[in-house]
Amino acid sequence: MLELIEVVGMGLVMVLPLANPLTTVAVMLGLSKGMSEQERKRQSLLCACYVFAIMTIAYYTGQQVMSVFGITLSGLRIAGGMIVAFIGFRMLFPGDHHEDVPEADHPVEERSGKATRDIAFIPLAMPTTAGPGTIALLISTAAMMKDEEPFAPWVMQLAPLLVFFLSSLIVLLCLRSAGTIMRWIGQNGVEAFSRLMGFLLVCMGAQFVINGVLDIVRDYPLVT
Repeated sequence: MLELIEVVGMGLVMVLPLANPLTTVAVMLGLSKGMSEQERKRQSLLCACYVFAIMTIAYYTGQQVMSVFGITLSGLRIAGGMIVAFIGFRMLFPGDHHEDVPEADHPVEERSGKATRDIAFIPLAMPTTAGPGTIALLISTAAMMKDEEPFAPWVMQLAPLLVFFLSSLIVLLCLRSAGTIMRWIGQNGVEAFSRLMGFLLVCMGAQFVINGVLDIVRDYPLVT
């Protein structure tokens, strides 16, 4: 049991800095304007479920899935970086969309008849939380565990699921606080914070692309 607790603690220390729930909260603040509190909670729960599913699939079948479709880690990083940068640009230069108007300006009947944006999978779960860095870490860790088998077999089977469940639970708790944060900082604060996080997401996306390109250069050096 002590070995299981040790492995789960190590897994959380490895996964949470890459998953970075606080960044996910910031994106939630920027993209959930106009949503009701009930809808924010629903999106938060869906995001947590998606994060658990993505991490589980990446750990147990990531290598097989990527090999079947011919996807490399560098390609995953570049694609994820482009998505992150695109989301950042949308947050940095928001248009005057009708759905961005605060919910207080719309009657309940009007809001209930309006299609709600689904932001749980993209961008909250992927690539903001379970992004290219997290997926690459899980795939490489799974390969290492399979080759070395440093712990008891039952620990290696149970610990990853506990790590993914606890990580998803932490993400859910953080996202559930987004509505409270929005009420504290107000609409102007959300706008300013959204633009700031948009700029940071553009920088993160650019860095993902750079890392992917550097991986390609390292793996496929030019022949002179």
